[in-house]
Amino acid sequence: MASFKHHVTASTLLRQGGVSGSIDERKSKGDYRRDKDLEEERKAGTAPAMVDIETGRDINPHIPHFISQNPWYVPSEGPTLKHQRPHAERQKTDSTMEEWYKKGTTGQAATKFRKGACENCGAMGHVKKDCFERPRKVGAKFKEADIQEDDYVQPVLSLGFEAKRDRWNGYDPEIHQKQVMKEFERLEEARKLIKSDQIKEGLQEPEEEAEKDEDKYAEDADMAGVSVDMDSRTRITVRNLRIREDTAKYLYNLNENAPYYDPKSRSMRENPFANMPGKEKEAAKFSGENFIRYTGEVVEANEAQVFAWQARCQGVDVHALAEPTKLEALKREFNKEKSNAENKTKKELLSKYGGEEYLEAPPKELLLAQTEKYVEYSRKGQILKGEERPKIKSRYEEDVYPSNHESVFGSFWKNGQWGYKCCHQFVKNSYCIGEAGITQAAKMEAPVIREEKIREDEVPVKEDYKEEEKEEEEEKSSSESSSESSSSSSSEDEDEKEREKEREKELEKEKLKKAIKKAEKDKVKAFRENKEGDRKRKYNKGADTISAPSETEVEAFKLTTIHSSDPMAAYMHEKLEKKARKGK
Repeated sequence: MASFKHHVTASTLLRQGGVSGSIDERKSKGDYRRDKDLEEERKAGTAPAMVDIETGRDINPHIPHFISQNPWYVPSEGPTLKHQRPHAERQKTDSTMEEWYKKGTTGQAATKFRKGACENCGAMGHVKKDCFERPRKVGAKFKEADIQEDDYVQPVLSLGFEAKRDRWNGYDPEIHQKQVMKEFERLEEARKLIKSDQIKEGLQEPEEEAEKDEDKYAEDADMAGVSVDMDSRTRITVRNLRIREDTAKYLYNLNENAPYYDPKSRSMRENPFANMPGKEKEAAKFSGENFIRYTGEVVEANEAQVFAWQARCQGVDVHALAEPTKLEALKREFNKEKSNAENKTKKELLSKYGGEEYLEAPPKELLLAQTEKYVEYSRKGQILKGEERPKIKSRYEEDVYPSNHESVFGSFWKNGQWGYKCCHQFVKNSYCIGEAGITQAAKMEAPVIREEKIREDEVPVKEDYKEEEKEEEEEKSSSESSSESSSSSSSEDEDEKEREKEREKELEKEKLKKAIKKAEKDKVKAFRENKEGDRKRKYNKGADTISAPSETEVEAFKLTTIHSSDPMAAYMHEKLEKKARKGK
């Protein structure tokens, strides 16, 4: 906001005696430009901002003019934002904490019945319907005796949204200080007296260590609720309090991809210092809580579950959750028999071959305390210099030839399948048959190749036969027309070529018609089989006789396909369904 425009109300103008001298003249172009420049300077901070005449504070120059300028019906002597502030007279004042509903009675009782009092007990503040006194045979209205104390006149409280729903509204914390804490103090004093009497009588020895440990677990007895002579429960409570200087788990790693912290259970399973060099000390203190999943009886429970599965496979009916006692007894018996069998075989081998002294020998590291081998380790325990580094092994088995094979599975590939190079077999668990498997695979491929060659050769043979017939007809026609002139022979040749073209066109049309009929039959058949399902489908599907489609078959397929954008698509589907039903 660059400038302030002074508005004068109509009533003020009338009081001043007219309108003539008070109307502002229209701004010139130069005045408008100066106001704009001043506004830019105030926004940039080079010119001082306008000051609120009510509060004395600077008005932010970035506030729009329509917000900072007071309206014409709110008079003002200078720039101010008072018109944007809430009106004090319109504000609703809520009740304070001291104001609350009064409980109990006033302690003053009347001597005679008053109008508006309870007809049952005679107290003011409630009616007979809401009275808590026992219903009298003759009420206080008719018998002015034993009139009860009056109730407090409850104040009308103005509560906000939160105050109406606050469950602790009206609670005085001094009640706890007065009643509960005083009770505990009396009990503590009584306990001290009993303890001092027991020490005097010699029934109990004085505890000197407890007095020394006071400063260790709590600063002093100045804390609320902590006495000088702390008992065991209080000491444990203070000891279990977390030191506020500790770093929270979720603050160890502030990266976006840091381990997930569950605020409900206050747990972080993964290690927050993983892949962070220089954080070994912190990782030693806290490395995630996943280790809890493998501590205690978790490992034993997993072993019991595996034992139950293995026993089930061997025919023993036992369940880990339904029969845990039976499973534990079976497992104990099995381990006992297993250890006995191992010890027995070990003794038999030692008695037969000897060598018991080598089993009890100390390790070589202890026998040879000093070595000349130079080994240099890193901070993480990895070998840097000295010994040869172990070669990185593949996770797959190497140089393993099962079932008499001479090559690994995957050394041979054909027709989209992996197999063994030594016998050309594609089954992984098959037994190697050597060169016989290669010859057998070649024989299996041979008939398929021959059939394809025969199919390819069928059409050219027919075409050659037709060409021979055409050549014979041409020779006959040439012998008959040898006497005719050369001009007539040339015209006849052209006619014959046109006839041949027409015949070929007719043959192609007939082939296309047959292909269309065949495609429609195949569609009806496929629709019927799809409706029937796999159970009624025949086994001899003729998958081996499938060959590449010809051009006419491709064209017939394109002509008979039903497109989704076709407006007659639904009708064509109904037609297919009718044909499939008739075919049944």
